[in-house]
Amino acid sequence: MTTNKSNDRAEWWRRSVVYQVYPRSFNDTTGSGVGDIRGLTKKLDYLKDLGTDIVWLQPVYNSPQNDNGYDVADYRSIDPMYGTMEDFDELMAGLKARDMHLMLDIVVNHSSTEHVWFQESRKSKDNPYRDYYIWRDPAPDGGVPNNWQSKFGGSAWVYDEVTGQYFLALFDKTQADLNWENETVRREAADLMRFWADKGVDGFRMDVINLISKDQDFPDDDGSIMTGDGRRYYTDGPRVHEYIKELYEQVYGPYDLVTVGEMSSTTLQHCIRYSNPEEREFSMTFNFHHLKVDYPQGKKWELMPYDFEALKGLLSSWQIGMQEGGGWNALFWNNHDQPRALSRFADDGRCRVASAKMLATTLHGLQGTPYVFQGEEIGMPNPNWNDISEFRDIESTNMYRIMVEMGKTPEEAFEIIAKRSRDNARTPMQWNYGPQAGFTDGTPWIKVDERYPEINVKMQRDDPESVFSHYKNLIALRKKENVLTDGRYVRLDEEHPQVFAYARTNDADTLIVVSNFSSEEATFTLPKDYAALGHSQLELLSGNRPEAPTWSERLELEPYASFMWIIRG
Repeated sequence: MTTNKSNDRAEWWRRSVVYQVYPRSFNDTTGSGVGDIRGLTKKLDYLKDLGTDIVWLQPVYNSPQNDNGYDVADYRSIDPMYGTMEDFDELMAGLKARDMHLMLDIVVNHSSTEHVWFQESRKSKDNPYRDYYIWRDPAPDGGVPNNWQSKFGGSAWVYDEVTGQYFLALFDKTQADLNWENETVRREAADLMRFWADKGVDGFRMDVINLISKDQDFPDDDGSIMTGDGRRYYTDGPRVHEYIKELYEQVYGPYDLVTVGEMSSTTLQHCIRYSNPEEREFSMTFNFHHLKVDYPQGKKWELMPYDFEALKGLLSSWQIGMQEGGGWNALFWNNHDQPRALSRFADDGRCRVASAKMLATTLHGLQGTPYVFQGEEIGMPNPNWNDISEFRDIESTNMYRIMVEMGKTPEEAFEIIAKRSRDNARTPMQWNYGPQAGFTDGTPWIKVDERYPEINVKMQRDDPESVFSHYKNLIALRKKENVLTDGRYVRLDEEHPQVFAYARTNDADTLIVVSNFSSEEATFTLPKDYAALGHSQLELLSGNRPEAPTWSERLELEPYASFMWIIRG
C-alpha cells in the first residue's frame, strides 16, 4: 500500500471548490459523440483558470451503461467508450502538474448484473458469490418478497428464473444491491478503493452510500410515513455508520482522502455524524432537501412553483445545524441528477445572466465546500425539449411510460419530464458557437441545447462581466477570506417574500449576502446592528449589477440583484 500523503488534519478541502465533470457530455476527442477522459485532460487549463481545486469525475468504469455508468461491471477497468487506463494515468499526471486533485465517483451500494460477482451469484443458491447480493424467496402467494419500490419506478425486486428467487434492485433492474452484511463484500469495496488511491486518486464521492445497510427483516412498508415506498427500512440503516467507519479506518484515513457521501432522503442528525471529524467517517455530505421544495407532498413527478420560504429555511437550518454539530456541508445547486437550478429557482430567459450570478453568490457565501457542475459557470439553463424521443435517461423514459399508463395525457407527461428529467443537466458542455457547441465532431449522444451560440465558454472566458468571471471571482474569494470558511451563520431576512439575506461572522470580519430571488424590485431592511457595521470598513466583494445599492438600513434591490459585502474588523 502506498500512502505518500500528508497525515496532518489541515482539512484543506474546507476552502476548496470542486468541479463536477459528467464525462459523457464534457468533451469528445474521438468524434464518437461521447465525451472521454482525454477530453477532460485537454480542458484542465480551463478548470485551473476557473480556480478548481478538486475535479469530481463521474463513473468511467466498464459498464453496460444502462444508468450512464452507475451500473458498474468492472470496478478496476476503464470503459472503452471513455478511453484506456493509460488515458486515465495521463489525466492524473495533468492534474498533479497543476496542483489539482481528483475525486472519483464510487458506486458500492449496487453493481451491474453483468458484473462477474452477480453472474456467479445467480448460478446457484450455494455459489460462493450468492451472498454478495440480497436474494429472497417469493412471498407465500408467489409474488415479490415485500412492497418496496424502485427509485426508478415499479417493484424493487427482480425475479430470477435460474434459481427461483428475487434479488433486490433499488434502482434499475440491472443494478443489483450488494449485501453489506457480508464482510467479504465490505473487504471487496475497500480493496477497489485502495486500487484507485494507489493510482493517485485523492478522494471519493460515494454514490447513495447511506443506503448500504438494510433492515434485515425486510418488512412491508405500511405507508404510515410519507412516501411509503420502503425507504424508511434502508435509509441511514442500522449498521451504516459502522460500515463507513470501517472504510475510514481501512482506506480514507490511511490515504488522507477527501470524501463526500451522497445522502438519499437523510436527516441533519445523521449528516452531522457522517461528517464530524471526530466520528471518522466522511469529510462532508450531500443532502437534497433544498432541491425538493418544488415537489408537491414530496412527489418528484408532479409540478408546482417552488416554495421560497422552504428553500431559505432548509438552507439555513442545515447551515446552523451542521455548524453546531461540527459537521460539514457540500454546497450545491446543480448536479447530474437534477434539472438546472437556473430554470427552477430564477429566470433562465431575459434575466439569465443576473439570475445565474445571483444563485452563485447566494451559495458561495455559505459555509461548506462549494460544488460547480459543468456548465453552471456559464449559466447553462435546462435545454429546450421538443419530443420525448430526445430523452436518454432511463428514469425519465420509465416515468413517462408509467404516467401515461396511469392516465396522464402524453402532453401532460411530457411537460413533467421536460422540467424534471435528469437529462436537463446532461446535455453537452457548450464550449463555443461552432457545430455541436464544440463538444464533438460527430453526432452527440444527446441533443445540444439550441441556445449554445449565445451561451458558451468562448464568449465568456475573457469577458469581465460574464457569468464565468463572476464564478471565478467567488472561487478566488473562498481561498482569500477566512470568514467564508469559519464564519458563523445568521439569517437576516425574517421570511421576506423576495429576499434571502444572511451574515457570516468570525472574530475578525462580518460577511453579508443579500439576494433578490424575484423578477420584481425589492426593498430589504437590514437589522439595525448589521446596518450600523457598514459605516466603518465596508467593502463590496461581489455583485451582479453595475452599481450596488447605497449602504443603509433600507436596501433597494433590482430584480435578481445579489451582493456580498465584507465589514473588516
